[in-house]
Amino acid sequence: MVIQSNLLSPFDLHGLQLRNRIVLAPMTRGRAGEERIANPLMARYYAQRASAGLLITEATVISEQANGWNNSPGIYTEEQAKGWQLVVDAVHKKGAPIFLQLWHCGRASHRSFFKNNQLPVAPSAIKIEGDTIHTPIGKMPYEVPRALETEEIPLIVEDYRVAAKRAKEAGFDGVEIHAANGYLIDEFLESKTNKRTDRYGGSLENRFRFLREIVEAVITVWPAARVGVRLSPNGIYNDMGSPDYIETFTHAASQLDQYKVAYLHVLNGLAFGFHELGKPMQLADFRAVFKQALIGNCGYTQETGEEAIEKNCADLIAFGRPFISNPDLVERFAHNWPLNPPARMKDWYSDTEEGYTDFPVYEAQPVKS
Repeated sequence: MVIQSNLLSPFDLHGLQLRNRIVLAPMTRGRAGEERIANPLMARYYAQRASAGLLITEATVISEQANGWNNSPGIYTEEQAKGWQLVVDAVHKKGAPIFLQLWHCGRASHRSFFKNNQLPVAPSAIKIEGDTIHTPIGKMPYEVPRALETEEIPLIVEDYRVAAKRAKEAGFDGVEIHAANGYLIDEFLESKTNKRTDRYGGSLENRFRFLREIVEAVITVWPAARVGVRLSPNGIYNDMGSPDYIETFTHAASQLDQYKVAYLHVLNGLAFGFHELGKPMQLADFRAVFKQALIGNCGYTQETGEEAIEKNCADLIAFGRPFISNPDLVERFAHNWPLNPPARMKDWYSDTEEGYTDFPVYEAQPVKS
């Protein structure tokens, strides 16, 4: 018997009809190979999870300069766009919409990713402290990035526009701008990583300028109602967390609301860690200044997702890790079936089917007469 559920109810995303409110969260899986081209294995993976109301792809780099993760996919060549068509077609055959997430790694990269051995770029020359990065030449310490010159920034904005255009040509239903988790856009937003003295640094408005220009460029290709933005106000991933985080992300959300973008995708959960610089920002804080759709993410369970929608804190809930080992997560929620054991972390970023497309769907036992 199918249970009654907020998560399973339909949702109208600015004219895009979602059959439920469960979203496949973007998760880097590293199956695109050295050429960063989406392939039939990836198409199978996304199609397996296409009972979700909306699918958001793994982060996809917009240029060679944007690279920073082994075997992650790209969208900066025609071949890469054609590869993504396989994925889009497979998902559409299952009746689901899919958005492509646009990504620039910024300082979360290493010179070994680049043909000319250049340093990764960032708003300011501040390196990630602590952990190491997996690179084409093995595990390496993070480097001090090169601060972008003012005149270089519009060139990156144009890379976003062209990537959005290629995503449209590949057949996607929309795009999500990845402005979270300590990657380039987040580095511009946060005062911890942005010490610039030009028009892209200092005030809230100046630090938001880079994201503003990207949104304005992307909506020349897509209607604003097909463009989402992802933020991580509470996160420490990639050595983030700024004392003025509440002001920064409240300002960003209120400004994005003026563009009437499709949704704001907020990592409000604390499963990736919390900077502890004050109280965690909640979805209600964003609901107060952002009137379009809100997606909650990071550590949600079926129960907490139901509660967030019931309380009108969120319209949709994105699930990540539970979707890795449960391609039929929607059906399991619908029938209250148990979940598969979590996937092993060593399989998350491998280049094989193991830990990717080999998880079993639930086999309901026939009712005895």
